[in-house]
Order: sequence, then structure tokens, then C-alpha cells
Amino acid sequence: MISPIRLFNTLSRQVESLKTNEPGKVKLYCCGPTVYDYQHIGNMRTYIFEDILVRTLRYAGYEVNHVMNITDVGHLVSDADTGEDKILVAAKREKKSSLEIAAFYTKIFFDDCEKLHVKRPDIVCKATEHIQEMIELIKKLETRGITYVAGGNVYYDVSKFPSYGRLAKLDLEKLKAGARIEVDSNKKNSLDFVLWFTKSKFDNQELQWDSPWGRGYPGWHIECSAMSIKYLGEAFDIHCGGIDHIPVHHTNEIAQSEGATGKPWVNVWMHGEFLVVNKEKMSKSKGGFITLQTVIDKGIDPLAYRIMCLTGHYRGQLSFTEETLQNAANTLKKLKALILSLKAESSVVSEIPKASYLEEFEQAIFDDLNLPKAFASVWAALGDSSLKGAQKLAILYKMDQVLGLGFDSWKEESLDLPPEVQTLISARDTARKNKDWKESDRLRDEITKLGYSVLDSKIK
Repeated sequence: MISPIRLFNTLSRQVESLKTNEPGKVKLYCCGPTVYDYQHIGNMRTYIFEDILVRTLRYAGYEVNHVMNITDVGHLVSDADTGEDKILVAAKREKKSSLEIAAFYTKIFFDDCEKLHVKRPDIVCKATEHIQEMIELIKKLETRGITYVAGGNVYYDVSKFPSYGRLAKLDLEKLKAGARIEVDSNKKNSLDFVLWFTKSKFDNQELQWDSPWGRGYPGWHIECSAMSIKYLGEAFDIHCGGIDHIPVHHTNEIAQSEGATGKPWVNVWMHGEFLVVNKEKMSKSKGGFITLQTVIDKGIDPLAYRIMCLTGHYRGQLSFTEETLQNAANTLKKLKALILSLKAESSVVSEIPKASYLEEFEQAIFDDLNLPKAFASVWAALGDSSLKGAQKLAILYKMDQVLGLGFDSWKEESLDLPPEVQTLISARDTARKNKDWKESDRLRDEITKLGYSVLDSKIK
């Protein structure tokens, strides 16, 4: 039984009922990282959103084939085909080879994903391992008369694709009229983009391959078209990425894919909004970005950042401050304390009771991933005194299939209480045994100030 799901489609700018090409199956492609540096937590917000999407689809009963690329060649410093390859810039910076750089930051990325409980996609495909597929796709575009060669490079001619820019609602005439002198004089149109670079543009590119147009390397956009078509077919269900991908990268992907096949490519486009700091998006180019390791170095559990992301809708900007992160950390501690107390109360999990909380939770997640509303159902279930501990655990474990916090794996030692908190708890236990309720209340307040909640059981 498949539960109906409604998702916001960037292409139509509307929330739509999900209709897949094959009943009960979702083919999903997500733009992965360019592995030239650490991913900042703004990047990781997008991968958390995509993880929630996959979990929700599977919760609803869909069979999901989740594909994600790793960009290890071809992404220039500017999306507009200018500057050096980002991997090469990093290789020079760290005095390593391009492949060493890519391997190092790919590992760090997946380590961060694991810490955030972001599940690994079913297929992870590297750009450098799919060069032939990219060449074949460019040849198809060439056969259809959509490309031209200038200065040794192969360009996509956007004038040959009438619907170019529809995803981003681009006003092409205004863009053309307002375009400044194009840095790349080989382009017929400022919106044209490179499919294949040759050494005529970059003599020092470390990674190069033979092609019908000369020895060189692919542009950034072609990899996603080539690899998604290889693993998901010429038409699939959902394509995801960050909101910054809409005007250039995803717009160019559509032009390439539909230009080559001559048919509609993706049914639903979904995009995650920015994490903002001081009202500006977090960005590597501006420096000072925050990595997950920065969060860990502050003594904060990485799952606190996942909770922080769950408190905002993926289509809304999320403001990052020290206070919001600490609030999320406190929420995680409180949640752990409550769930561990339920585990202590009951060693078994009951059948899910006929309570409204799970129904409310499902209504929320199936309505364009409304996680803030869904998360409220968690607290409602926890606070229902009419439910037994085992019943609450049954509800929470079911919800966690989407939340991905790992409720069932939480153990007492996972609280990792600081020594000062342990001392206060011990002193409070003594006060309670001595029926010194005033001192007990004072110590409870001290523990609460440190970000921990106290749940009392009967004194034995």
C-alpha cells in the first residue's frame, strides 16, 4: 500500500501529488558535492533534507533508487565557465594530486554524513569514472545540431533549445540585453556553456582525456545529465539539489538532457533553501564557513545540528547562530533523557496503539516534508500520560524511520554527562532520599541551567 505524498515542484512552483513513471517506484537523483574542500554545514543541510525525502518515500511504501554524483573534475571556480577547476585549485593549495584531493574530501564528506545519520545513496557515481558516458551524450547533442566548436572547446547553443531557462523562470531577452562583455569570446551567446574543454583553454589541467574534439575534460553540467541517464534512464521522477543550482546548473542539465533525448526528463524538481548567517548564505568563497567538525569541537553532538535542521522547513531559509545550535543541543539532551527513561521503564516495545500522534506525523511528512509540524507530534506523544512507556517507544521508533535520530540505538552511556552534572545528580539523589525537597528542587534548577532535564522515578 503506497501512501499519497504531495511535494513542491520547483518547475511548476506548486505543491503537487507525486506521480511516478513506474507505480510504487521512485527514481531519484541528487547533486552531490564538489570534493575540493570540507563541506560546510549549509551544504550538509541540503543532504539532510534529501535524506529526509528518501526516508519519507520509503516510509510511504515506495521502492527508491537514490543516485548521487561526486564531482571530482570539471567544476570551475565560476559556474559561468571561468576560473580554474576547483579540484586543481585545491591541489595547488595543498600540494597534492587532484585525485588525492578528491579522495580525501570524499571520505570526509561521507564521514560527516554518517555522523549526521544521512544514509549513503544506493549509487554513488564519480565524474572521473564516467567520462565516456559524457562524451557519448555530447556526441548526441552534436548530432542534433545543438553544439558548436570554438577555440577548441565544445559549447551548448542555448538558442537551439527554445524552452531554456523555464526552471528558473529566466527572462532570456532581459539577460541578453543586460549581459556585459563576455569573458569567453568564443561564445555565440552569453548564456551558452561549455560541454567539453580542451587544453586550448587550460594548459595546466591535470586530469585530461582523449575525445573527438581534442584532449581535455568535461564541463561541470554534463556529468549530471550523463550519469543520471545511465543509472535512472532518459526520464525519471525526482531531481534534488540546493536552491543555488536552479539558475545555472539545473537549467543547463535540462537543456542537455532534453536536447539529447528530445523528451521530458524529470517530473519533479526539489530544492533546499540556504542556511544563513547574518542574513547571508554560508559560502566557502567568502571564507569563515562552519564545518561539522567545528560543531563537534564545541562539544556539541552532530545530531543536534540534524535536529536544528528538522525544526525548519526545507524550503525556508534557516538562520544559524550559536544560540540556535545550543537550543538544538539542549533539545537533543532532553529528548535523550526522555527516551532513555522510557527504555528504563520498559524493556519491550508494544504494538503501536491507536493514537492520533502517528497519523498527525504522517500527515505532516506527506505534506511536502513538513518536519516542524511532524516533530511536534513527537513531543505530543511523549507527553501523553495515558500511554504506557512501551507504547510511546513503539510510536517514536516508527517516527524515527523518517527523523533518523537513532532512538532505538540510544543507551544510557550515550548521554555522556559532564562531571559537574553527574555530581549534581548524585547530590540531588541524596537530597531526595533524605526528603530534603527544597535542596532537591535547587539542584534540579542547577541541572536545568546546564541544559539537562531530570525525570524522577519513585524513590526506592
